[in-house]
Amino acid sequence: MTRSVVAALAAVLLAFGLFPQTSARAGNLELTHIKLAVGGAPSLFYLPLAVTDRLGYFKDEGLDVQISDFQGGAKSLQAMIGGSADVVAGAYDHTIQMAAKKQPITAVVELGQFPGFVLVGVKDKLKNYKSPADLKGLKIGVSAPGSSTHFMVLYMMAKAGLKPSDASFLGVGTSSTAVAAVKRGEIDVLVAVDPVVNVLEGEGLIRILADTRTLKGATDVYGGPVPAAVLYVPAAFPEKNPNTTQALVNAFVRGLKWMHGHSAAEIVKLMPPEWALGNPGIYEKSIASGLPTYSPEGRFAPGTPENVLKVLKEFDTNVQKASIDLSKTYTNAFVDKALAAN
Repeated sequence: MTRSVVAALAAVLLAFGLFPQTSARAGNLELTHIKLAVGGAPSLFYLPLAVTDRLGYFKDEGLDVQISDFQGGAKSLQAMIGGSADVVAGAYDHTIQMAAKKQPITAVVELGQFPGFVLVGVKDKLKNYKSPADLKGLKIGVSAPGSSTHFMVLYMMAKAGLKPSDASFLGVGTSSTAVAAVKRGEIDVLVAVDPVVNVLEGEGLIRILADTRTLKGATDVYGGPVPAAVLYVPAAFPEKNPNTTQALVNAFVRGLKWMHGHSAAEIVKLMPPEWALGNPGIYEKSIASGLPTYSPEGRFAPGTPENVLKVLKEFDTNVQKASIDLSKTYTNAFVDKALAAN
């Protein structure tokens, strides 16, 4: 074919969205192979990551994203700090905690606009619970010590006048291991996410004590909405790799938009069957009820990072002592650019 014919064909393909999207982008990327850590990939807390990856949106941006799954958010953070991961799909509160330790990291896109964490009591062990003050002396299951599930219950305990040492904490993960910990009687209380909560509730094994799956519930616990899951990176990463960072954010923004434009049934079809924990109906129900927890476009809303700082100050002595510039813990710049391009 002549050059003019090739050029005309390319123009037609571009017009109909059939031309490979990586062609114009991959050559501009500082990094194409990205090691991404996450603490509990099957958890619906990180559903936007799974959707974005399984729809091929990272590949469309010219990225080869290798996802490594850890027991909880604290473990995935450690992987990035230790150099075995480049970026993390994790909780926003870690950006503030690391700022207090003078190890700055920055959230570049918001995935969850409130957490979806649920504090539940194991029914045959917690019959007289009236308030968080009753958590004293109990064995509490969290995804991993130092993760956001842990922070939720620490905050509730602090508001009730309790110290972190007033309860014991056990890392039980976010999926089938959490279900097993309840069934084996290893814990009295659990901070969990769906589909675990709906599975346990469906079997009559738990009693819900606090629920942040709705805006009202998040406000009841935290005093307002709080950024939940985000993509965070070392503070120097966007400076050294601006095009790669933009490509990651482009993919996530596209994934979030797709989620809000499709049904839970369509989302379920993308997911590995084992993530349903043996109950596809409850899994689909969990996704349907949880869709409002996800950010519609990836931007951090004004005032919400301040809510997280307020929460952490209740129990984290490092945060209490530190002077933290919240503007350095997150940015909307890459999301704004992604939205402007679409």
